[in-house]
Amino acid sequence: MKFPPLQPISNTHYYVNGDVTIHPGAAIAPGVLLQADPESQIIIGAGACIGMGAILHAYQGVLEVGESANIGTGVLIVGKGKIGINACIGSMTTIFNSSVESGEVLPPGSLLGDSSRPGEAELLELEATVVESNGQIAEPVSVNSTPSVAAEVVPPQAPEEVEVKSSPVYGEDSLNRLLSTLLPHRQALNRPLDNSPNSS
Repeated sequence: MKFPPLQPISNTHYYVNGDVTIHPGAAIAPGVLLQADPESQIIIGAGACIGMGAILHAYQGVLEVGESANIGTGVLIVGKGKIGINACIGSMTTIFNSSVESGEVLPPGSLLGDSSRPGEAELLELEATVVESNGQIAEPVSVNSTPSVAAEVVPPQAPEEVEVKSSPVYGEDSLNRLLSTLLPHRQALNRPLDNSPNSS
């Protein structure tokens, strides 16, 4: 069985706008958008690989993709920064005005450089917030501080045991009548089978 030779990807399969420099050894998949605003520049190094649907938008500076860096599908990089040599950016990752070190690996779906979301310190403080028994949120407790003597710790309460009662199956009689009409030799539901030799 013969396969047709692979065709090189031309630059008509992706969009380039502004001051964009692409090394001839870089691989850019179809659907990639490379846009450099005025006074900005995008530089794609040798052996860099940019996955399908990735968007690189240089804004207020230089956005550089280092040699042999791998940018996954659907990655969004906005602003200025540098993707280091041999760095690997997982698919669907978003990077705002940040750099990635050489050889660093970002897992898929990562978010880097967004200051509008809480950072790690704020998340730890939120996790340490004490919830009182009446559902009201108390004052946040610092993770690094020791609890005061006056602080009251309420142990979690065990859930109340609920008695499970069997409920009747609604429509069971109607279903049995329907089945006996459609299948006259079939016995009704939930009746024990009588396999004794005396049954007729």
